[in-house]
Order: sequence, then structure tokens, then C-alpha cells
Amino acid sequence: MNGTSWEGRTGRRARVRGCLLGGAIGDALGNPVEFLSLAGIRRAHGEHGVQGLLPDEEGIVGRVTDDTQMTLFTAEGLIRAHARAASEGTGGAETALVRNAYLRWLDTQNHPAPPFAGGDNPIRTGWLRQQPWLYARRAPGNACLTGLATGHLPEPTRRLGEPGPVNTGSKGCGTVMRSAPFGLLGQDADAGFRLAYWCAQITHGHPTGAYAAGALAAIVTHLLEGDSTAGAVLRAMELLRHHPGHEETTAALRAAVDLAAEGAPTGEKVETLGAGWVAEEALAIAVYCALVLPGADQVAPALLLSVNHSGDSDSTGAICGNLLGARHGDVHLPSSWLVSTEGRAVITEVADDLCLEAEHAVAWPAGRYPVC
Repeated sequence: MNGTSWEGRTGRRARVRGCLLGGAIGDALGNPVEFLSLAGIRRAHGEHGVQGLLPDEEGIVGRVTDDTQMTLFTAEGLIRAHARAASEGTGGAETALVRNAYLRWLDTQNHPAPPFAGGDNPIRTGWLRQQPWLYARRAPGNACLTGLATGHLPEPTRRLGEPGPVNTGSKGCGTVMRSAPFGLLGQDADAGFRLAYWCAQITHGHPTGAYAAGALAAIVTHLLEGDSTAGAVLRAMELLRHHPGHEETTAALRAAVDLAAEGAPTGEKVETLGAGWVAEEALAIAVYCALVLPGADQVAPALLLSVNHSGDSDSTGAICGNLLGARHGDVHLPSSWLVSTEGRAVITEVADDLCLEAEHAVAWPAGRYPVC
């Protein structure tokens, strides 16, 4: 994992921070309206719909959901995997260590606070699981919960495009909403694509769910390299076409690209791409919003467009925020939304740690990122 093709140290760190923080902002924007129709959103919030962070059902503004929670644990698993490869001189444990990280997330869904970490339990380790604010259920996907309970570990030696054994028919957006960190490793797009694919099959067996996760990782990789959003999406589509069973994901991305060329965006146009409950639709909606409003000065309206629809608003907002942040960096994220977003200090810290680990092996303080 080297960063030689990325922009300078400052630019790279800004984009990695932007990717994770932008995802959290989009998640928080969409969270209060996730289960409302577009008409319902407009009735509640005016003809333009959501125009900023709103209080959730408990009256708290800026709360994130399982999308941001799982994204953080994805990043943590990747940091541990890189540290292990550096310390032992061998790779190949990435999928297992990301799965362990997801089991740490599962712990946050089953306990009100960090549980006791006694014995040799490899799951209850590290500093991220000690953050109290992560111990909250925010409508986690059923496939994520049940998939982790099976104990399945995908075999990356198998051919891409075959259904996985866990939740075989599921292609829910829980695969793609957590997968941006696979594009932040400093490795080539194909490697990030494949790792995201296999880690998606930890919980979701449908190939489309895995391909959408892989495509997001590839797009993020290209954005960090300085590519335009349109260029990054087209390069990801080119990568997809070499794999069997890619057609559903490719068609969704093609629809997003074509729709972005049709002029001024509307919520009604967003809804022609689907509702975002399944992976390829969530990715397509996020890509459309990032494409149709591509400027650094259009981050806020693009994020708002991504959540004002009748569907999985927090996931489409999170993925769109990942893309916008990776393209423009954290400096262009709306500051008034950023300061109100739950967990932003921890999210920033994870982003910086991922940057450091991707550059070179780091001698982390004892217990911060154990290689398990």
C-alpha cells in the first residue's frame, strides 16, 4: 500500500478525512427522514424538503446511523490488517480482520456500553470499541446482523460473481454504505474493489451487493488520485465489465451517468433510479447526486439532493458524502453541519490513522490497533 500516486500529504489527508466525515454528514442529514416519502418530506419541511440537519425522533440533531458506525469499523479492520501484514511480513488476513471489526460493531448493537474485555477475546480489543457513543442501535440492517451471526468467512480464492452462502439472495445497501474505506488504502483500484467485494459477502450473498461495494471502493480510489467524479465512475464501470454478473450494477451506474446529463436535478429524477434499499440503487443515487452537482461549491446542495427522496435517505446521503468528501476534501464540507455531526472527532482520528498506516507501518500505542 503506497501513496506515491496521490496528491501531496496534505491533499491526501484532506480527502480521506473528507470521505469519512462527508459520509457521516450525509448519514446524519438522511437519518430523520429515512422512512418518509418525498411527498411526506415536503409536507413536513416545505417544498424544498430537508435543508439542513434535523432533530431525530428523540429530538437530537446530527445523529449518525449504522452506516457511519460500520464504516468506522471497516476502517479499523483495514488498519489492523495493514499493521499485521507489516509486522509479520505476510498479507492475506484482510477479510478475517475486517470481519472481526464487524463483530466489534455487532457488540455495539447488543450492549448499552462497552462490555468487559477479559480473557483472550480478539473481538473486545482496541480503542474504537471503547467509544460510548457507538453503542446505539440506529435501525441496523437485518442482513448485517444475521450475516455476522453465521460466522462465515468468504474465500477470496473463489471466482467473483458467484452467490455467497450467507443471505444468498440479499443485495441490501448494507454492503455499499460501509465500503468507502476500501478505497482509502493507497493501493490500486482493482485491489480495493476485490477486497470490498469479499468483505461484502461476509453478510450479503448476492453478487450485485458485492459488486456495488467494490465499485464504490474503486470510485473512491480514483477520486483520491485526483480524477473527476465522472472519470472515476467510468473507470469503475470499465473494471466491472470484466467480471461475470456485473450487469445489474453497471446498468445502475449507467442510468446515473445518463440522468446526470439531462439537466437540472430534482427529487423526482432521483426516484427514477430507485429507492436505495438495495445496493446498486443506493450507489446509483449517490453517484447521480455527486455527478449532477459536481462543484466544490455545490457540496451542500448535492448532499441535500441525495436525501430528499422516498427511500433509504441516510444510506444514499452517506455514500454521496463519501464521494463528495473524497473528491473535494474536508475543507469544502459545510462547516455548520460538520460541527453538529455526532462523533466527528473520532471519525477524524480514524481517518488520520488510516492515512498514517497506509503510508507506512506505525508503532501504535499498546492496545490501540491490536493485529487481531
